[in-house]
Amino acid sequence: MLIKKLFIIKYGTITYYLSQGQNIMSIKIRAAKVEDTPFLAKMMLQSSRAGKKRGIFDLIFETDDDKIVLQQLEKLAQTEAKSHCNYRNFLIAEMDGQNVGTLCSYEPRRATKEVFIKALQEIGCGEDTVQSLEVLYGCELNISRAALMFDFMEEAEGFVDVGVLKALMQKSLLTARLRGYRIAQTIIEIGSLEAELFYKKMGFRVVDEKECESYKETFGRGGLKLLSIEF
Repeated sequence: MLIKKLFIIKYGTITYYLSQGQNIMSIKIRAAKVEDTPFLAKMMLQSSRAGKKRGIFDLIFETDDDKIVLQQLEKLAQTEAKSHCNYRNFLIAEMDGQNVGTLCSYEPRRATKEVFIKALQEIGCGEDTVQSLEVLYGCELNISRAALMFDFMEEAEGFVDVGVLKALMQKSLLTARLRGYRIAQTIIEIGSLEAELFYKKMGFRVVDEKECESYKETFGRGGLKLLSIEF
């Protein structure tokens, strides 16, 4: 059956319409608001675990209690220090008024490790938290300072493979072009085959890869890959 797609841009939002016969689904892409932080927290936790029992936020907050981790992530999304986890960096996908997906974009020259540490300290994290970040930052990749970084690309349960991620990515790339960026990058774990395939379909390619023993010991994944797209 023929499926038609179109999108309409209006007042900073973009709405995708997917038509299949008589049924029409719309995916609205908009900027996140402070009241979205509970949903953003859920998506950040989901992204960080990516099929693992523990992710970076379980390590940072020293617990695997979802309720506590989500509460901390809600606070982290609202700090004065604008880390990559800040709600202002996020786009949200909506279907029928329901939040169904997220994508974060930020400038690595501004959302630095130091800013992330400051944001964590704002919500009460101490020196042990700072030390735990070395597992992540110790796996260093050659990130371009001129690039726009993408992170936390997630879709809600029940809305997988209905075009949510593609709509988010198309909107993000369009916005990046309008803001003058010519390079966008993202980081995935080695072995994240579905994520890598999606990014490659969108035009990204692997430009760096780093195997890290400490990362493997902590999370059971070999290390990280950096993917990039130029436009």
